[in-house]
Amino acid sequence: MTDLSRSLALSASGMQAQSTRLRHVAENIANADTPGYRRKTIPFEPSRVSGDSWGHASGVRAGAMALDQRELPRVYDPGHILADETGHYDGSNVDLMIEMADAREAQRSYEANLRMFDQSRQMSQSLIGLLRR
Repeated sequence: MTDLSRSLALSASGMQAQSTRLRHVAENIANADTPGYRRKTIPFEPSRVSGDSWGHASGVRAGAMALDQRELPRVYDPGHILADETGHYDGSNVDLMIEMADAREAQRSYEANLRMFDQSRQMSQSLIGLLRR
């Protein structure tokens, strides 16, 4: 695998991982008011890009989704259908400020990987142009 194709594969793996992260952030925001909902988190793990014979991590991928184990807040609403005898029910542990910050970080990381992908593509097009002369 050439260095240019390796850089394309590396950028593509970063974009795919960030898009998975952004999907989970969107699910968290959509369920912020769902009683009993636990925030989803996604770790990144190193991965090998196919064709890499160096034997080391040369990409990134989204790991297994995990649920945030922080305690769910108790919400007082005696008229709610899920309320217990004290008038409380378990709320959601999604913090919209954290989700918005995660969304912005994922977006910027995706854009950085996209710029790297575009730079690699332009370099290979320039190389092909030089070889044609």
